[in-house]
Amino acid sequence: MSVWLKIDIVLIAIVLVIVGYELYIRMMGKRSATMLTEEEFREGMRKAQIIDVREKDMFDAGHILGARNIPYSVLKQSYGSIRKDQPVYVYDQKKSLSIRAASKLRKEGYKEIYLLKGGYDSWTGKIKKKTSY
Repeated sequence: MSVWLKIDIVLIAIVLVIVGYELYIRMMGKRSATMLTEEEFREGMRKAQIIDVREKDMFDAGHILGARNIPYSVLKQSYGSIRKDQPVYVYDQKKSLSIRAASKLRKEGYKEIYLLKGGYDSWTGKIKKKTSY
């Protein structure tokens, strides 16, 4: 077997793993939550709990106005602070972390879970940044 054939096989395997992971994330997202456009997200956010699952430093650098920070890394310990009787709007920088958070919330019995399509990166609405002194 030539070196080039081995390299081709490895590259094909890497591409297949990446594509498989993306498909898995999409399927998990569809099963766990409803994807909302920015407009739909804005319309319902007054009646929902808005949760930013990014780490604190990213949250402080800028977040959607009205959101609270519950990093994905501590989500498991924070279920008690998230109400099950209200819609939960979740977002992160893009959307893969929020999909995983939605899956965890669904397993814990939360029913109304919504994700911001495109995440914070695509948000054009009001934001808040923590100013450093």
